[in-house]
Amino acid sequence: MSSKWKSKKDFSMKYTSLDSKKKKIIKKIALTAALLSTVTFNLAFANGEESKETINKIYHVYLGDTYIGPVSSEEAVTEIVEQKEQEASLQYKNMEVDASSDVSLVPEHVFSFDTNDSSTLEKLNTELEVQTPAYALQIDEEPVAYFKDEQDFEEAIRQLKLEYVTEKQLQQLENNTTTDLPDLKKNETRLLEVSIVENITVEDTKANPAEILSPDEAVDYLKSGSVEKELYAVQEGDVLGKIAKKHNLSMAELLKLNPDINENSLLQIGQKLNVTVEKPLVNIKVVYEKARIEKIDFTKVVKENDSMYKGEKVVKQEGEYGKKEVEYVITELNGNRVEKAVTEETVLSEPSDRVVVVGTKVVSDRGTGAFAWPTSGGYVSSNMGNRWGEFHRGLDIARPSNYNITASDNGVVTFAGWDGTYGQKIVVDHNNGYETVYAHLSEIKVSVGQVVPQGSIIGIMGSTGRSTGTHLHFEVHKNGSYVNPLSLLN
Repeated sequence: MSSKWKSKKDFSMKYTSLDSKKKKIIKKIALTAALLSTVTFNLAFANGEESKETINKIYHVYLGDTYIGPVSSEEAVTEIVEQKEQEASLQYKNMEVDASSDVSLVPEHVFSFDTNDSSTLEKLNTELEVQTPAYALQIDEEPVAYFKDEQDFEEAIRQLKLEYVTEKQLQQLENNTTTDLPDLKKNETRLLEVSIVENITVEDTKANPAEILSPDEAVDYLKSGSVEKELYAVQEGDVLGKIAKKHNLSMAELLKLNPDINENSLLQIGQKLNVTVEKPLVNIKVVYEKARIEKIDFTKVVKENDSMYKGEKVVKQEGEYGKKEVEYVITELNGNRVEKAVTEETVLSEPSDRVVVVGTKVVSDRGTGAFAWPTSGGYVSSNMGNRWGEFHRGLDIARPSNYNITASDNGVVTFAGWDGTYGQKIVVDHNNGYETVYAHLSEIKVSVGQVVPQGSIIGIMGSTGRSTGTHLHFEVHKNGSYVNPLSLLN
């Protein structure tokens, strides 16, 4: 028999050698065949010249440890093997291919035997796979990916790491041969580790050429668990939520798989969306340390003062942030942060408290009936009465020593805002039949519903609305009627 075929007792599996038990079985098959041939041959001689039967030689074909069947011709098996190898060589031009390594022939001498060659050869042709030397990546000793050689494997692992770190970071890490690292500089980030979480091993083996992955293909496969992305073509009536539910995805997962769209994106019929649920076969852990200057927040302190009216407040001291230098060790898994731990913290400057003094003195919302001058000095630039063909409903006060406007008596703010020709206006109800109006303000410092004590600052003098200059227009109403303020002001 041609030396192309190995003895059945030397049969090898696709990835590893048969164990001793299988070898014993094969030896038994070969021994049985040999004994059968001897017995058959001896019987022929015992019959002497009277026997006219012819001794024939057949071949039992095995593929691995699977019995395919008998054939009458070794050459027919050779033709199938060579045809398989020739086809594979044309398809995989840069690979060494072999279809014979799993094929074993066991010869047997018989007087007569119907081998049914066509059936056996057809089965062999269907089940026979071409193999090529390969470099297998194994997880927990189970092959998950095959490479042409060790170089492609190493390149795939390198490209996989570069999905989560930069080329510069990886080179710096690979070139660092010392464990005694210099202190981190301010706002510096330094890579400490890029590793594969799973327990991986590699092994020289054989595989179907169709299973061999390029480094680029391997990266996609190891990241997602699939060589190709599953794409969904948008159909009429589709919305993102419906598409996500149809593929067992959350809306957030669908948007993450398709970063070029968002919740408000207008979908087009036929538009392709990635709906591949990624289940990484290999997870990349990245650990780096980071030093940064951070603010220390100040404390907000509120102090009460019973000599100040309730609602009044004064900032006695502005707060000031402190500074600290913090070093972290940050761990990421496939680009997602899973842990952040402080390793060192140094205070550079302490913060200063922000101190606010607030009044607690309760103010009656009922006026005293004694009205105070609403500005810091100044003079009456226009009295109440007929003016320019119209009735002037109050006093105009101008040129005070400062522009603060104060409540003429205790009361409640019932209006604070813009009112046509009045401009910025405040109305205070004194809950005793009187109401005061303050108009043309540049700024309002109170709000509706606020209780204001006599003399408290409620706004700033201005010239808003219909005004000829900076002044306060001041009115007093009693039970809805206009009253000359000069008759009431102290």
